[in-house]
Amino acid sequence: MNFHILTLFPDMVENGLKTSITGRAIESGAISVEAVDIRDYTTDKHRHVDDAPYGGGAGMVIQPAPVCDAYEALCKKLGKRPRVIYMTPQGRVFNQSIAEELAKEENLVFLCGHYEGIDERALELIQAEYLSAGDFVLTGGELPSMVMIDCISRLVPGVLGNGDSAEVESFYDNLLEYPQYTRPEVYEGKPVPEVLLSGHHKNIESWRREQSIRRTLERRPDLLEDASLTLKEQKFLDSLLKEQGESRLKELEQLVREAVKSDETPGSDREYYQQMKKVKKLLNEKKATLQELKGYYKVLGALKQEI
Repeated sequence: MNFHILTLFPDMVENGLKTSITGRAIESGAISVEAVDIRDYTTDKHRHVDDAPYGGGAGMVIQPAPVCDAYEALCKKLGKRPRVIYMTPQGRVFNQSIAEELAKEENLVFLCGHYEGIDERALELIQAEYLSAGDFVLTGGELPSMVMIDCISRLVPGVLGNGDSAEVESFYDNLLEYPQYTRPEVYEGKPVPEVLLSGHHKNIESWRREQSIRRTLERRPDLLEDASLTLKEQKFLDSLLKEQGESRLKELEQLVREAVKSDETPGSDREYYQQMKKVKKLLNEKKATLQELKGYYKVLGALKQEI
């Protein structure tokens, strides 16, 4: 995979990415990183690329021509027009799902703004997509682009030493990663959980999934809405939620019952059990999340009431 960063500070980006895992990936050829200096495409003898904003206001705005010319030169070299990601707090907030989507690209361009941003005409002409590292403001787009490239690179084949690493880290299946332990077995009176010493791989995997669910509920419950869980895992989550007076499965069961019930049609109980059988199959095979199923039956129930 090839990353191209349009920036005013190429050394900052290249030096930051040519270390650790991304550095080794560059050396092995699994990824390539090219920093393009936007200043190289200005016609100003002092290499200025910014000017005061029309309409007044604080700060300076990067002019459209250097940005467009830098991108067009890159397109000419590649023989194609790669996707452009503009770093801005106005964009969608970057997450693991977006990283997985972007990792499928062969070439990806990151456009790093600075000062008060980039002339809107340049963004329109190069058809830039907006992405944000979060709801905060930084000096420029270099740091967010490096964060995103690091994250995306981990999903590129050949970058990580362990082929499974990227699939068991935080946010896989929309869950946080389980706790990790290494030697010694006992430290300051705190032992490693016995199951991890058992050598029983199935039990270890089950324990890790449960710990991921428990940790996500404690620290990022918002992620659970779209978590991909089997029926057994949903029941485990429900057991945790019952301690808090909640039940996600009971809510789904009620929505299914309301969607199939009818005062005029006998056998609605049979239809309910048939629907629940399908629901359990979809959950066990991870073909749908609990949230998706709840949404489907909620709409189905609402439509039935309208009819």
